[in-house]
Amino acid sequence: MSKPKLAESPSPSAQHVALPGGCPGKAMRQFNRAAAPLPTRQDNSQLTTPNSQLSQWPCQIRLVPVKAPFFNGAKLLIAADCTAYAYAAFHQEFMRGKVTIVGCPKLDPVDYSEKLTEILRENDIKSVTIVRMEVPCCGGLEIAAKKALQASGKFIPWQVVTLSLDGKIIDS
Repeated sequence: MSKPKLAESPSPSAQHVALPGGCPGKAMRQFNRAAAPLPTRQDNSQLTTPNSQLSQWPCQIRLVPVKAPFFNGAKLLIAADCTAYAYAAFHQEFMRGKVTIVGCPKLDPVDYSEKLTEILRENDIKSVTIVRMEVPCCGGLEIAAKKALQASGKFIPWQVVTLSLDGKIIDS
């Protein structure tokens, strides 16, 4: 099986990978976010709009390919869908410099551990950060990631960050 090739992009900040058939939203894209500045205050003391820190597309665990160029040497962020909505500085504090994949074990009828295991086995992942909400259903994401880390056969540094429903870090 041959690797997908990066295709020309109409946007200078994105690289596309053409995938055969299916939804155009599944086409892999890699964004150059290295130069993205942090938000700054303008004269009227309002923050400028911060830049997205999403470094690739797709980002849903169910849609992301197991083997992708953006995983090479990556720091991996595995986040529950709700976390970016609950924690206001999610992009700057968690996503910056990481490949982000997201999912919800309550809404997705799948065991993420198998796919996560393959992602960890097939790529040179440098570290894993799991960000979840305090609700019990998010425990499924943490369990799947821990199973995958164990089943991968690799020693990869990892951490879990738990967010409260009101958007505070309660455990890290």
